[in-house]
Order: sequence, then structure tokens, then C-alpha cells
Amino acid sequence: MKRVSVVMAVALTLLLAGNAMAFGTSKFKKEVAKEAAAVKLVREVQRGGYDVVTTDELKTMMDENTDMVIVDTMPYEASFKKAHVPGAVQFLFPIPDMKSWDNAETAGKSEADYEALLGGDKEKAIVVYCGFVKCTRSHNGAVWARKLGYKNVYRYSGGIYAWKGAGYKAEAVK
Repeated sequence: MKRVSVVMAVALTLLLAGNAMAFGTSKFKKEVAKEAAAVKLVREVQRGGYDVVTTDELKTMMDENTDMVIVDTMPYEASFKKAHVPGAVQFLFPIPDMKSWDNAETAGKSEADYEALLGGDKEKAIVVYCGFVKCTRSHNGAVWARKLGYKNVYRYSGGIYAWKGAGYKAEAVK
């Protein structure tokens, strides 16, 4: 009986040690994924020539009535219609880098359509977002705002997920 207890104790110790090692490995692997996402974001921002804004910074800008256009780059039916940052307007951009303007990727809309949406004031703050940090639709929207000559362009990288995660109310189209 004593031998069975010892074997059980050893088996339990190995099981717990294995799980602890798996948990330890998991946290390290998660950090590698976070690092990759952070570096990807930084490189997109550097390449795009725009700035970033956090959830709280965007909320402050809104509370202070900053003159800005907030652009949601997600699909209208699947996302924008259901939930968007209050006051945002929708303009679809694709996920992969959009190096040239392709009307098919922007739901048939042109550069002129995007510029009309953003308005004639090239100094006005333009805040572009999509769903979450890894989504690159907002990168494309910010890049094209810069290409069109807008000077104060921000990417709200956390997007609607961070907005809702911070407990802020989202709007829906009725």
C-alpha cells in the first residue's frame, strides 16, 4: 500500500510539474506573440507616416470636442452597422497593404470619395480605426489619408474592441 502511495505521489508531482512547465512555456510563447504584434504595429506606423492614439486619448479628444473625422474602416453590414465609435463614419478598406487604389477593394469607392468624406481641411485631425490591433484596415485608411495630404492623421489601433473593452458606449445604425 505504501508503494502505491509513493507511485501516486510521484505521478502527481510529475503531472503538476508538467502542467507548470506547460503554463510557463505558454506565458513565454504569448509574450513572443505580443512582441510580434507590437513590432508589426510600430513598423506600420513608421512606414505610414501617421501617429497613433489610445482609447483614452480618443475619448478625451471627443470629450474636448476636437475637430476631427473618425473613420471606421470595417465592412458596413458585418461591423459598422452593429457597433462603431460614436460619431464615426464608415469607409471600407482591405486588410492587406493597399499600395495602389483599387476601387474593388474599397467597395467601389474612389480616392475622391475618401477625400470628400474626410473634408477639405487638411489640418483637421483624422482618426482611423478598425476592429483590433492586428487588423490592418486602419493602417490602409491612415496611409491613404496621408497620401491625400492630411497632416494630423492618427490610427486608433485598439479599434472597436478596445473601445468596448474600456467600457465606452458604441453606436449602432438603426
